[in-house]
Amino acid sequence: MSKRLQVLLDEDELAEIQRLAKRRHQTTAAWVRDALRVARDTASRADTARKLEALETAYGYSFPTADIEQMLAEIERGYQEPLPE
Repeated sequence: MSKRLQVLLDEDELAEIQRLAKRRHQTTAAWVRDALRVARDTASRADTARKLEALETAYGYSFPTADIEQMLAEIERGYQEPLPE
């Protein structure tokens, strides 16, 4: 199902978009749809790149760790010990 999107533009901005669309032998609406798709895809790639950068940064750290069973046992022991007063 298609939905309508209304965008208000300055006359100069609309004229430039119409000029660009005409150069590509497209309607203004088709040009705008293409531009929005490109912007959406670019934003998606930027988000992925940001996440990968965070993973690379985290990978560079060195924190103490243990076998999962050992960690779970230590956590359980912590729950069973009385709280300090």
